[in-house]
Amino acid sequence: MTDIDPGQAVAVTRLWLERFVIGLGLCPFAAAPFRLGRIAYPVCDELSIDGIYPVFLRTLETLVLSDPDEQETTLLILTQGLSDFDDYLDGLSTLEQAVVDAGLAGVIQLASFHPDYCFEGVSHDDPANFTNRSPFPMFHLIREDSLEAALASYPQPESIPERNIQCLRDLGVRRIRDLLEND
Repeated sequence: MTDIDPGQAVAVTRLWLERFVIGLGLCPFAAAPFRLGRIAYPVCDELSIDGIYPVFLRTLETLVLSDPDEQETTLLILTQGLSDFDDYLDGLSTLEQAVVDAGLAGVIQLASFHPDYCFEGVSHDDPANFTNRSPFPMFHLIREDSLEAALASYPQPESIPERNIQCLRDLGVRRIRDLLEND
C-alpha cells in the first residue's frame, strides 16, 4: 500500500461525508457537527491492530476529555492498516473491547466504516453495503449522550437504516459509484 498524505485522507473523508453521507441524508445527525467543525479526523498510518490500538486509545482519551462543543465526534482514519475487511472486523472487535475495558461502555459508541464493507448475509454487490462503505477503513467514535439527544429529536429514528438501504438500492451500484467518483 502506498503512503497517503494525512491531509489528503482528511480532505477525501470530509468530501465523502459532505456529498455522500450528508448529501444523501444517510446520517441525519452528521450535518450539524460537520457544519460546526466538531468532528475530529485523526489519521493513523499503522499497518496492524498492534500499532493501531495505542493510536485508538489516545484518540478515545482525546474525545472523552474534550469539550463536546469543540469535538463532538471523531473519525479515526486508517490510511495503511486493516485494508482486508476480515482483518478490519477482527480489529473492530478488539477496539470495541478496549472501549469496555476503559470503562466507557455507554459513554462512547464505536461505528464501523470500510471500503469493502459487507453486511453478513448480503451479497457484496448489494447497494445496501454502501451505508457503511467509506474511502478508507475508519472507526467512528460517537458520544452516547450526543447520539441520544439527536435520536430524541428525530421522528422514528429506528426507520433510518431501512430508509438508507432503500435509498441506496433505488440508486443502484452504478449511480452510487458515479456519485463517489465525482467526489
